[in-house]
Amino acid sequence: MSLPPSAAWLLNDLVKRVRALPTKRRIVFPEGSDPRVVEAAARLASEGLVTPILVGKKPANAPEGVLYADNETCPRLKEYAAMYYERRRAKSVTEVEAAQIAKRPLYYATLMVAAGQADGFVGGAANTTGETVRAAFHCIGTRPGVKTVSSVMLMCVRDSALGHNGVLAFADCAIIIDPNSVELAEIAIASARTFQELLGAEPHIALLSFSTKGSATHPFVEKIAEAVRIVRERMPEMHIDGEMQADAALVAAVGQSKAPGSTVAGFANTLIFPDVASGNIGYKLVERLGGAAAYGPFLQGLLKPANDLSRGCSAGDIYSAALVTALQC
Repeated sequence: MSLPPSAAWLLNDLVKRVRALPTKRRIVFPEGSDPRVVEAAARLASEGLVTPILVGKKPANAPEGVLYADNETCPRLKEYAAMYYERRRAKSVTEVEAAQIAKRPLYYATLMVAAGQADGFVGGAANTTGETVRAAFHCIGTRPGVKTVSSVMLMCVRDSALGHNGVLAFADCAIIIDPNSVELAEIAIASARTFQELLGAEPHIALLSFSTKGSATHPFVEKIAEAVRIVRERMPEMHIDGEMQADAALVAAVGQSKAPGSTVAGFANTLIFPDVASGNIGYKLVERLGGAAAYGPFLQGLLKPANDLSRGCSAGDIYSAALVTALQC
């Protein structure tokens, strides 16, 4: 099945928005010898979109415009080891262990970002999500006031009337298995920020449930309603509503019937799922049954941008992840 038109629109829009950035972002890739990473980095460099930095020794046939950072001989290794030690000494990490860990490509790359030697990180082509997210969490940390690192998917559907030109954000589909009300609120706030950063459009956020505005009573419903209350208290200007069924969130006629007066019902472009099970199942059903294109998951809530790849990713996936990361910087 061919990709929906919204997928081509999204990629073109990401390229346009990255080109418009005032400075070229430096994106570091820990799996620097992976052929897919090399191919994506060469494309990014040749198109002048970002400055790719590959971790590892520079080969004789290095692509033009691609930088290399040798994690075995870098003169900043002592600095990076000291940074990691300070971050993890309370967890009983010793200075000797910190020096060893700082050399590992995942940790070396995320420490580069933490030290300001790179603007963002894209990894996971040859490492698990757990390993990649752990390195980012330990070395980069979260934004001030944020405790929850979550993820968001960009879903390109075939109906361009949905979302923003056919693009919607789904969260959280990968990280927080069973979020409580506070965590759901932080996921919603982070997803709104991501939607604004990546698409340049105003987010309209629906917190999904099997109930719309009290049509059912259950602790699952109460959790969603409490999360909405928390977001409204923290961000009163945000367009957010819930609890809300998916049809009420997406279809104007249904939204007007089930939630009259809502600024979100029928016009939602950012969907927050009650747990990772429903989010993961939901995005895969939309992708496989609805012919949508799924991009992500992209991490959110970190102090500086770092994104995880699937180990089955293509060079094209790495390319688009780097564009997203550049816009998150």
